[in-house]
Amino acid sequence: MDPLSQILHLLKFDVSVYHNAKVCGNWRIAEHKLGSTCFHIVMTGNLLLDVPGHFKGMLNSGDLVIFPRELSHTMTPVAVVEGEQRHLDYLEAANIDGTGLLCASVQFRHQGSRYLLDALPLAFVIRYDPSNYWLKSLLDIFLAENLSSGPASKVIFDRLSELLFIYAFRQYLNEHPSEVGMLGLYSHARLARVVAAIHEQPEREWTLDEMAQVAAMSRTAFAEKFKSVSGWTAGQYVTWWRMQLAWSMLSDGKDSAEVASRVGYKSESAFSRIFRKTFDVTAGKVRKASSRQAA
Repeated sequence: MDPLSQILHLLKFDVSVYHNAKVCGNWRIAEHKLGSTCFHIVMTGNLLLDVPGHFKGMLNSGDLVIFPRELSHTMTPVAVVEGEQRHLDYLEAANIDGTGLLCASVQFRHQGSRYLLDALPLAFVIRYDPSNYWLKSLLDIFLAENLSSGPASKVIFDRLSELLFIYAFRQYLNEHPSEVGMLGLYSHARLARVVAAIHEQPEREWTLDEMAQVAAMSRTAFAEKFKSVSGWTAGQYVTWWRMQLAWSMLSDGKDSAEVASRVGYKSESAFSRIFRKTFDVTAGKVRKASSRQAA
C-alpha cells in the first residue's frame, strides 16, 4: 500500500450517516456534536453555511464541508421560506421546495488520529465540479439510492460516505500540500518514497544517510526538505510511525515484548518509555483494555 493508504488503514475509522433528508420550510440546522469529526454534503438545492470566524457563504448541490473537529455553525435556506421545519424523505418531498442534506460522523479507533486531524484546517469546503469524477459519481449514486430506499440502504449510505470522506481528504492534501503539516509528506514524490520504506521496514535502524539515498537526495538536502515539509525530523517520523504500529498491535492483544521487537526496539523497557511518552498511557494498559473488550 502507498503511505496514505497505510495511515488510513491503521487508524481504523467508521463513518455513520446521522442525517439524510430533504429539509423543507423555515429551517435551521446547527452543529451536531462539538469536537467530533463530521461532514455535510448538499444533495439537492442550496443553503447558507455560517461558521463564525472561518466561513460564511452559499453551498450548492454537490458542495461538501468537512469539520475535522466540529465547530459551532449554522445552515439555513438561501431564500426566505414559510412553514415549519420538516425533514422529509426524497420520494415524499419530490414536489416540495427544500434542500437535500446528508450529514455523517467519522469515528477513529486509533489514538494516532489526532495527528491527522491536527494537520487539517478547522473547516474546509470542497466545491462540486462535474469534471471531478469521484464527487459526481458518488453524488449520482447517493441521489439514486435516496429515490429507491431499498434494503440495506443505511449500510450503503455509510459505505458511500466513507468513500466520500477518503476522496475529499485525499483531494485536499493534493491541492494544499504546504498547509497540512506532516501529511504533506505523502504527496511529495521523493519524501513519499522514504515514508513508504519506513512503513515497510519499521524495525530497521534507519540512518539519515540511508533515508537520503532512498530519496535520491543529499543528506543535507533531504534533512532540510523533510523538516520544511512536515515540521518533523525524519527520525521523529520513524519513532512516530513505530508508535502508531505499536498501539495497533497492542490493541490487537499482542505481547509488549513481541511488539517492541517488531517495531525496532531491542529493549522492552526502552520501548515502554517511548510508548508512554507518546500516548501518556502504558503499553500494558492498552493491551489489557483490548483483552477486556475481546472478553
